[in-house]
Amino acid sequence: MKQIKIGTCLPGTKAVEWLPHVVKAGFETVSINFHLSLENTDLIELSKKVKDIIGDSGVQVTCLGLYCNPLQYEEHKKNLEYCINSANLFGASIVSTFAGALENKPVEEAIPVFGKVFRDLAKRAADNRIKIGIENCTMGGSWQHPTCNIGFNPKAWEMMFQEVPDDNIGLEWEPAHQMVQLIDPIAQLRQWAKKVVHVHGKDAAVDWDAVRRFGVNGAAKFACDRTPGFGDTNWRDILSILHMEGYEGDICIEGYHDPVYRGDWEMTSQLHALNYLKWCRGGEFVPNPWDKK
Repeated sequence: MKQIKIGTCLPGTKAVEWLPHVVKAGFETVSINFHLSLENTDLIELSKKVKDIIGDSGVQVTCLGLYCNPLQYEEHKKNLEYCINSANLFGASIVSTFAGALENKPVEEAIPVFGKVFRDLAKRAADNRIKIGIENCTMGGSWQHPTCNIGFNPKAWEMMFQEVPDDNIGLEWEPAHQMVQLIDPIAQLRQWAKKVVHVHGKDAAVDWDAVRRFGVNGAAKFACDRTPGFGDTNWRDILSILHMEGYEGDICIEGYHDPVYRGDWEMTSQLHALNYLKWCRGGEFVPNPWDKK
């Protein structure tokens, strides 16, 4: 059993500026992420700068993320291919993204297009020894009216992975995106852990009184994202399940969402999450003294 490492997510356009502070703070891994667009980033040049900053610190870039809609937009698909071709330059073995959607058409209608697009992407990823992780975020969509990601619900995952059964395509999972759908993340993880290729460290808190009083159709907010250590989830359970199911990747804290610890308190929150998640995994690995020869 390998120790699950704890890292953080960095916006791609801020990676060079923020990475030195992340390395100094003690994060063990990094995910470098872009949203919808690469913003004209030269990934080859960025990878060189990132490696120079990391140096011999031991910090690893595990994931390169481009959260886009490759089903709807050919440019998004091409940029995603560019990420798959470039991830190894960072030392990353995972490319994370959205499943895409046919905007405002039900999830079922997108599945054949998902199959066509992601069979091609999965082959490209296999050729580059890369795994693709699909984030489980609703992006404000619903089953009947998705926005840019159909991969937010286990019913969709069943159809997606039946359509594209390749072993190198799975989930970039976090509990928060399920909790805002009132899905029990612990029970879900027990069922789906084998398909998890990357984990985001983001939690949520559900206001059950708001659910009882106003329901879930938008009249009142009933759930908010929280940094691990401030939300409802027991991450000891998550780490135990991941270990039991053989997960050997990392958990990258996805900050910048907590409504309380934000702005000037962002790094305070993330360092708390780093220490909390290390505690939940049992701290640092200590070899058995009786195993020494």
